[in-house]
Amino acid sequence: MRHTRAHSANRRSHHGLSEPRLSTCPDCKGAHIRHSACQSCGRYRGRRVIDVAAKEMKKTKKAKLRSAQAEAERKESAEKEKESARPLRAEALSKK
Repeated sequence: MRHTRAHSANRRSHHGLSEPRLSTCPDCKGAHIRHSACQSCGRYRGRRVIDVAAKEMKKTKKAKLRSAQAEAERKESAEKEKESARPLRAEALSKK
């Protein structure tokens, strides 16, 4: 037998998601998910579990490297474009 939409919806009414339970960190007073380390200070139950400063430094170093690579690629593509835009001389045409 086919179930009506109302019957299916009534059955699924208990499938709703609840929002995560948050606690406040006793060290930095920031909100964090229960039973997990605080993302702002890296502590869990009074112990330092995550080195947040080192993680941030690694992230900024990686971002600088990416921006430097992107800048190098832009310069390289600009040079190629200039090279291709240059008119060919008769000597260069004879070589082709």
